[in-house]
Amino acid sequence: MISPEFFYNLLDNKEISFFTGVPDSLLKSFCAYVTDHKSFKENIIAANEGNAVCIAAGYYSATGKIPLVYMQNSGEGNIVNPILSMADKELYSIPMLLLIGWRGEPGTSDEPQHIKQGRVTLNILDSMEIKYEILENTDENVITQIERVNDYLHKHKEPFALIVKKNTFGEYKLQNKIKDKYAVKREDAIKHIISCADNDSLFISTTGMISRELYELREMNNQSHHADLLVVGAMGHASSIALGAALNTSKQIYCLDGDGAVLMHMGALSIIGSIKPKNLCHIVLNNGAHDSVGGQPTVAFNVDLCQIAKSCNYEYIERVDTLEKIKPALKNANNKCSFIEIMVSKGNRSDLGRPKQKPCDNLNEFMKKF
Repeated sequence: MISPEFFYNLLDNKEISFFTGVPDSLLKSFCAYVTDHKSFKENIIAANEGNAVCIAAGYYSATGKIPLVYMQNSGEGNIVNPILSMADKELYSIPMLLLIGWRGEPGTSDEPQHIKQGRVTLNILDSMEIKYEILENTDENVITQIERVNDYLHKHKEPFALIVKKNTFGEYKLQNKIKDKYAVKREDAIKHIISCADNDSLFISTTGMISRELYELREMNNQSHHADLLVVGAMGHASSIALGAALNTSKQIYCLDGDGAVLMHMGALSIIGSIKPKNLCHIVLNNGAHDSVGGQPTVAFNVDLCQIAKSCNYEYIERVDTLEKIKPALKNANNKCSFIEIMVSKGNRSDLGRPKQKPCDNLNEFMKKF
């Protein structure tokens, strides 16, 4: 394994000292070390991976120094346009080091949403004509690798990717943690929401812990999963899926979203607010962190999501920070295009399970509820 500190210092010696991206579970130790040792202006946790590529491009244009962009391989889709239409050597020729966590690597066990992405990860880079290497897994071997990659970046002035397999980085835990501001546990909030919903209501939940907790709660309550669509991939798009569904049913649709997810593709709020489906209640469970990938902070505590929803013309907007306020807020949201922000604490149960149902089976059962 590579020591995160060693890798960080190796990059710093090559003047690769600016970081931006979206955290990933395979990179969480390295991202945690960077978070603890860089200011927020030197390590910008971006809204999405395309956003990060463009931040990196701006950094290079101002300094002439190589930036590093980190991401899970699921973020490759978000970087295609800014790479090919801007950073590519045939256009602005902007060098940047892409550090990509390889979820779903062929031959390894992983969650369903990562399998196809893992299988085509290298093919996508090949299609974009981005050179890449698998990151070495020892401090000794990575020295010569970074020397070689750094020379390539300076010579060819184009993006280069290092692909990170599982267990490449040694363990490092985030020290500079944001203290919890709120007492409500996310799972308790979800429990209250489903207890308040009518029996024929439908739920669409975002990737990560929110879908896992919704699934577990149904199991504990001996309830069917048929009314729930667990969007285990497509981060940031659960609300758009909810919009498409809400426009084609009279049933109440609850979208359970996360702060990192809603920030990732926040333009969706403007489309929802412009159409105003009265059977859509968009609920953001905000803990100010990318909780599923190491607890790296988001900017959600520093922006007013409710004010943004208001500006996007949602009809009913409410922020709640206690369990007791959830039921009245849901009642007031009835028959309105609604946005409810629930302030919750970070973390989850250590024994939290994962959905056992195949995504296609989940969708087929969900479709029968319309």
